[in-house]
Amino acid sequence: MKLITRSITYILGVFLIIYFTTPVLSFSFVEFPSYLLLICIVLLIRYCVINECFNELWVSVNTKVEHKEYKGKTKKTDSKIKRPRFAYFDFLRVMTLLLSLWVLGLKFYSSALFHAKAYRNLIGDVKIKSSFEDDFAPVSTVQIRVVDRDMAYRLGDKVLGTIPSLGSQVDIGEFTIQMVRGKLYWIAPVCHSGFFKWKRNKNGTPGYIKVSATDPRDVSFIEKYADHPIRIKYQKEAYFQDCLDRHIYFNGYMTNGFTDATFEINEFGKPFWIVTLYDNKVVASGGDATGVLVIDVETGRMNEYAIDDAPRWIDRIQPKAFILDQLDDWGRFIHGFGNWSNQGMLQTTKGLSLVYGNDGKSYWYSGLTSVGADEGTVGFVLVNTRTKETIWYQQVGATEQAARKSAMGKVQEKGYEASFPITYNINGVPTYVMSLKDKGGLSKMTAMVSVRDYTIVGVGNNLKETLRNYKNTLHQLDGTISPTQSENQVQIKGTIVRLGRDIRGGNTSYYMQLREFPKVIFIGSSIISNELPISNVGDTVKIVIDDFSDPFIDIVSFDNKSITQRLKVNKKMFRKDR
Repeated sequence: MKLITRSITYILGVFLIIYFTTPVLSFSFVEFPSYLLLICIVLLIRYCVINECFNELWVSVNTKVEHKEYKGKTKKTDSKIKRPRFAYFDFLRVMTLLLSLWVLGLKFYSSALFHAKAYRNLIGDVKIKSSFEDDFAPVSTVQIRVVDRDMAYRLGDKVLGTIPSLGSQVDIGEFTIQMVRGKLYWIAPVCHSGFFKWKRNKNGTPGYIKVSATDPRDVSFIEKYADHPIRIKYQKEAYFQDCLDRHIYFNGYMTNGFTDATFEINEFGKPFWIVTLYDNKVVASGGDATGVLVIDVETGRMNEYAIDDAPRWIDRIQPKAFILDQLDDWGRFIHGFGNWSNQGMLQTTKGLSLVYGNDGKSYWYSGLTSVGADEGTVGFVLVNTRTKETIWYQQVGATEQAARKSAMGKVQEKGYEASFPITYNINGVPTYVMSLKDKGGLSKMTAMVSVRDYTIVGVGNNLKETLRNYKNTLHQLDGTISPTQSENQVQIKGTIVRLGRDIRGGNTSYYMQLREFPKVIFIGSSIISNELPISNVGDTVKIVIDDFSDPFIDIVSFDNKSITQRLKVNKKMFRKDR
């Protein structure tokens, strides 16, 4: 009975360790032998402390009392049967030694010392390009991201505080950027704020926060989709079988690696957990995505997809941590493991951001710099967040941190802090866009900094003003930076009916209306054209603009036909006079 009780106790202990830690039970993961080793060490300690542990399995102790006569007296002698050679204690010691060698061997043999080439090739084929605008279409100001994750949390807390009694029951989970029906949003679930809150609301938390990444006024708490109440039952903040990781683990994935659970919604607003399935490609290391799990947050129903078959509304399959490691390995092992001189070695710049290109495709963006470089890059890479297709744009430029310093230096008297920059194609020029925030974390201004030359900076109180100042700076430099025309640019002709000027911060902007476009105001500066300051009402002009997406439109180029005609007439008269 004692043996059975101990056996059940140890089996229960092992189960509890597995239940609460959910190790991957596979020989291609070092977790499996590590947990076996942990169990053996615990049993060894118990054996040594108590000096009796499962001896019944290996030793039968018999005490024989013999009565022998010695010099007329009876003497008792005890004889004990010796323990077998491979007793329980010896077995544990051997197993501990073997498992230790197994774990250390896996760790050592999985290192880059033996597999530098395999680590470098994990990212796959890296395409090399020089033209950024071919893949990233120029964006209008309405699509530029001005709300970062920190600001999304602040806005989410504010809207959550307006709902009675809910703020004390839940916390905001991790925000994920996502494209929903052509617009960018930060999406985050509301999660249990503790064990007792989970126990009271075991059917799940009641919705998610949706914050526009382009408009800080567009913040909402979503409680329903298609008139169906949202209940987030399965989440990381839940307990026991409601815990997301445990739910996945005990429903067929004990031997699979899974990671990076992100909260995303489909086109109809229904929430799901998107979990990446992965395997180790270099012995027991080198994690690489192999598929994706789509999990219903309410019912826990799971659907597994290959990467190519995943639903189109899913933005992110490749985990950020995997891509960052693989890019660093690709740059580090360019000449193998023993490149002690760092010849040709590259590394990613600080941070990895999610950006969107043509057709709504999402990419992990990172600058590339030589090992030891501080502020200069040798280009940047875009990694497709679904397929892992990688493109290296070999354009020398500035790092994200150098761009942040340049933007903050432009308004250094205000003491603003720049957010982590996001890269956009502004008239064919790779451009960092960031918010300038005060000490309270509130966005006060925006800034645009050229990736190629971080001295080219445009700041403003809003995106329109920032874009105008940035374009003016670009045009000032003429040959240094040559903006290309966007696909949406249009050329118009008209007659000036109103013309005015506005002077701010030493810069003069000209506002005009054309008879042919009475509902639109065109804005430009003398940097765009020297003809703007001397234009008058009644002049015929030819203007190039990006699009008609807004009633206030920045001028890309300006040509006053009336001035040109007068110059031609004056030139003829000058020749006659001579």
